[in-house]
Amino acid sequence: MAMTVDAGAGAAAAAIRTKVRVPLRFSDGWRTVADVFTFTGLVDGKEHLALGLGDYRGGGVPVVRPHSECMTGDVFGSERCDCGPQLRESVERIAATGGYLLYLRQEGRGIGLYAKLDAYALQDDGLDTYEANLALGRAEDERDYTAAAQMLAALGAGSVRLLSNNPDKARQLAALGVEIVERMPTAAHVSESNVSYLRAKVEHTGHTIALPA
Repeated sequence: MAMTVDAGAGAAAAAIRTKVRVPLRFSDGWRTVADVFTFTGLVDGKEHLALGLGDYRGGGVPVVRPHSECMTGDVFGSERCDCGPQLRESVERIAATGGYLLYLRQEGRGIGLYAKLDAYALQDDGLDTYEANLALGRAEDERDYTAAAQMLAALGAGSVRLLSNNPDKARQLAALGVEIVERMPTAAHVSESNVSYLRAKVEHTGHTIALPA
């Protein structure tokens, strides 16, 4: 039975809708098992998921990664971004210590799949990833983490060890009442195709990515 839990400062209450055990297998053959949670009452009405990995009920502060959906990177292995490798790394690291991966339906920093591909075309003409969003009449980053805070509250995770390179995630979650006990960066997943994209994230929004010289 779902139980409604207060979502903390600035967010309404949400509840766990279902929990189902799902075996996971990545393209390199690595496997694990996740408890996948769905929710009711999320403010944006989207079908976000939480994956409970490892000993996530062990009583310690869980490792949490809010991971924005990226069809091109997560599903098709595109090297224009680092999303697929970050997802793979995060699931393994969280499973080792216990925690949650929040899979958030926020494609293209919240602008959607088609608009993201339009932004790719503009990047091919010389704009960086942020300039391309602005050229489309969108914000540089339209993601809102209120639903993520609701999900964490429903899961009973008021304090987290945040696995993210993005300082905006930490700022938003803290403002929504989530205690960030520790911030941990992911590795730098650099390819010839994404180095300019990653450099823009470091220089423009202060992402903690250790890029090669």
